[in-house]
Amino acid sequence: MHGLFNRSLQSYLRNTFGRDFWGSLAAEARIDAEGFEPTVVYDDDITCRMLDIAAERLNRRRCDLLEDLGTHIVSGQDGGAFRRLLRFSGVSFLEFLRSVDHLPGWGRLALPELDLPRLEMEELGAGRFRLTCRFRLPGAGHLASGVLRAMADEYGALVLMEEVQDLPHGAERIEIDVPHWSHTPGRHFDLAG
Repeated sequence: MHGLFNRSLQSYLRNTFGRDFWGSLAAEARIDAEGFEPTVVYDDDITCRMLDIAAERLNRRRCDLLEDLGTHIVSGQDGGAFRRLLRFSGVSFLEFLRSVDHLPGWGRLALPELDLPRLEMEELGAGRFRLTCRFRLPGAGHLASGVLRAMADEYGALVLMEEVQDLPHGAERIEIDVPHWSHTPGRHFDLAG
């Protein structure tokens, strides 16, 4: 897994549950408590160990941690760069949803070694969408669900999503319904900073 992802997971666990929690998790997972280099690619087993240990210690499902991580990536205190990158996808939540398919490619333009899930968004009409995620590790749909919820808040849209459905061959699907595109004013965003 790319160091950027592991570093985001570290940030989420440390900032949400405390430095002591992170330190003891790192010791049990046999990783350096200082964290990860953002440009290094790490063995997937390291990421899986961190998620499994955190889920067990917090008595939470791994999929719930991944969804919270998706939200943290956008709106957490360290999420400025990710938020900015995602906001470049469009001036409205509708434009953002219509550009989701392109996000992995855009990410690889910045970091060619970045391995992201394959995303396929279908527009079904009347504010309904279907997102299919394909990735070598399970849970990409839950991570995407957290990102989508956070981005809906960014734009002020009211979004309803059904539980992530597991499909054959490791794919995951999310049914998305947007009953109100301008439910709230949304968060302030300035391209300059």
